[in-house]
Amino acid sequence: MQDQTLANFYERDLRRLIEEINSFKNEENIWKTAGSVKNSCGNLVLHIVGGSNFLIGRQLGKTDYVRNRDQEFAMKGVPRRELISQLEQLVFLITTTLKNIDLEAEFPIPFDDAKRTNGYVLTQLALHLNYHLGQVNYLRRTLE
Repeated sequence: MQDQTLANFYERDLRRLIEEINSFKNEENIWKTAGSVKNSCGNLVLHIVGGSNFLIGRQLGKTDYVRNRDQEFAMKGVPRRELISQLEQLVFLITTTLKNIDLEAEFPIPFDDAKRTNGYVLTQLALHLNYHLGQVNYLRRTLE
């Protein structure tokens, strides 16, 4: 039951992130920052996609995803439609993967410098997603 609740939260927040990216009137603003903000909304999307594909897809779903974290923050100008496509694929990956996860089992790799359960990691990642969703919302409203 808890795994379905987590899947619902992931889907809800990823769909909200898609709405945020679609809400940009000027697509170029997806890649801008303001004031002391260092990461653009586009880079935050790439970070969410990369981290989730690695930690949920590769570690729990046994995909062959290879993460390049530095590129998540260095890449610029990915078209909006491609960001949306990656987020849509992520919704499917996460909701499919979480259907068969034992939340009490040990996560395959150390997380937060310790052995953790799948439930711990998935909860932390959902909170991390929500944190970045708030950043994207605030930066979008600041820029536009």
